[in-house]
Amino acid sequence: MELSTLDYSFIVVFFSIVLFIGIYVSKKSGASSSEYFLSGRTMPWWLLGLSMVATTFSTDTPNLVTDIVRTNGVSGNWVWWAFLLTGLLTVFVYAKLWRKSNVNTDLEFYELRYGGKPASFLRKFRAVYLGVIFNVITMSAVTLAAIKIGGIMLGLEPWVTVVSAGLITVTFSALGGFKGVVYTDFLLFFVAMGGAIGAAYYLVNIPEVGGITALMANEHVADKLAIVPDFSNTNALITLFIIPLAVQWWSSWYPGAEPGGGGYIAQRMLAAKNENHAIGATFFFNIMHYALRPWPWILVALASLVVYPDIASIHEAFPNVAVDKLGHDLAYSAMLTKLPSGLLGLVLASLIAAYMSTISTQLNWGSSYIVYDFYKQQINPNASEKRLVAVGRLSTVVLMVFSAALALLLQNALQLFEVLLVFGAGTGLIFILRWFWWRINAWSEITAMFASGIVSIILKLTAVGPFLFAAETGVFPDWAEYPFVVVVTTVIWLTATYMTQPESKQVLQDFYKKIQPGGPGWSKVIKEAKDENVEIVNTKEKWSVPAGITAMLLGCVLIYSCMFATGYWIYGKTTSALILTAVAIVSGLLLARAWNKMKDHIL
Repeated sequence: MELSTLDYSFIVVFFSIVLFIGIYVSKKSGASSSEYFLSGRTMPWWLLGLSMVATTFSTDTPNLVTDIVRTNGVSGNWVWWAFLLTGLLTVFVYAKLWRKSNVNTDLEFYELRYGGKPASFLRKFRAVYLGVIFNVITMSAVTLAAIKIGGIMLGLEPWVTVVSAGLITVTFSALGGFKGVVYTDFLLFFVAMGGAIGAAYYLVNIPEVGGITALMANEHVADKLAIVPDFSNTNALITLFIIPLAVQWWSSWYPGAEPGGGGYIAQRMLAAKNENHAIGATFFFNIMHYALRPWPWILVALASLVVYPDIASIHEAFPNVAVDKLGHDLAYSAMLTKLPSGLLGLVLASLIAAYMSTISTQLNWGSSYIVYDFYKQQINPNASEKRLVAVGRLSTVVLMVFSAALALLLQNALQLFEVLLVFGAGTGLIFILRWFWWRINAWSEITAMFASGIVSIILKLTAVGPFLFAAETGVFPDWAEYPFVVVVTTVIWLTATYMTQPESKQVLQDFYKKIQPGGPGWSKVIKEAKDENVEIVNTKEKWSVPAGITAMLLGCVLIYSCMFATGYWIYGKTTSALILTAVAIVSGLLLARAWNKMKDHIL
């Protein structure tokens, strides 16, 4: 495939603008560690919201969605659509609490909520565990997608793609810090969305596909269109729908969708001007992430089934692709090779934008853990602000090198998606309860973290367990292990919680006084403080969680209705689309009323 001068012009201009932004903000970003990692906590909701959307618009996401649709149909996306419940719980309950904490990273929270050596160990260990290990794994999946796009569309060797894509990204990330990441995300969002929508429209209408009507009727596509799994297919219903909605969203830690908030989402909430800006940013992100953005990818995935009905047809069309990189996720890149000059340049720029946005965020976020939660805590507590920024920039480069090396060894994005989910299974409930139940302690989290990982590894190595029935069906075999890991991990950490001492009275009282989480789970702590004439309750602030849960439920109805309605409008099912559009409007009005009531609870 040959790129025209116009295509190259799009890409060169895009790269130039991104590098200019990184260099332009580098001086101010390097003034202090707070500026480098949180932009001085002055960011407005709309800019942070766009940044969240751009960040999760990674290069591997279209590939992952394509893999899911080709393997399990549109309804297979419930394995990540279910995370909306987590996202809206963060919006209406946890965003306020995170902004009140005023910590520099979500790991600093550990020494606010817990005390003593266990809290210190947990903070430092998770700085390495999440900031390095999980972060490198996540970035390698994104880089793997870039490798496949470079191989399919440009015929590049994997190492060429890694070096060329990574070099520019790590340069502006290291120079510009968080401000550079967020400012470039603003540009990257519009470029990425424009490219995805333009590609979907064009590819659905190429002669091989024949337009939306012909696509819907195609024999390879017709059985993939259902938005909800077939209830008569028990295996698919359980693994693709029931487990994600009933268990996964609250039980699993996954980057960008952590129960109770966390990771780079927490970083953006902590950078917001105030609590209302933190809430507005996360709500905007969830609307865009779930209701609107998936459909361009889904359409390209469905169209790919017409042009490349199986992996063999992809391999036949692109014989130069290494056998160990072949998979259904390649179909997205394969379809993009059919784009015309001009649009091809825009789409390539959009994919580069998606890659750079995700990687730059992961680099800055992971680096913040290394600097604040490991280097400053363990190595140099008296480090100057200049030294902290220097370590941040160095760790940014090191993380990029590690992730690029791992990407060269991987085969497909779905592998990592499943591994990350199973490794975090059973830990999510702690991240919810630690805000609202005084009895959760540092040992609860330490035990859950190790138990989840060890149980997952044992299942992988032994290939046994009561839930492995899906291994024969080809439907997400790792999901068969998921409930088992959740149950075992939960039993282990609950046992550890009751076998170890609770946090000290002083730690619990200080936490409650600062955060004001409220609820019956803190009644013991409140009573003890009252008996000792210690004032920890702010009587001017009402408990906002019940109102927040109401808003969360209304928000779920609103966003799922929008998502379903969009799909049915595309499918041409007008009656269903009109009904769901009406439901979305009504739920939106009710949510607006609930939000106005919630604001009365926010000081």
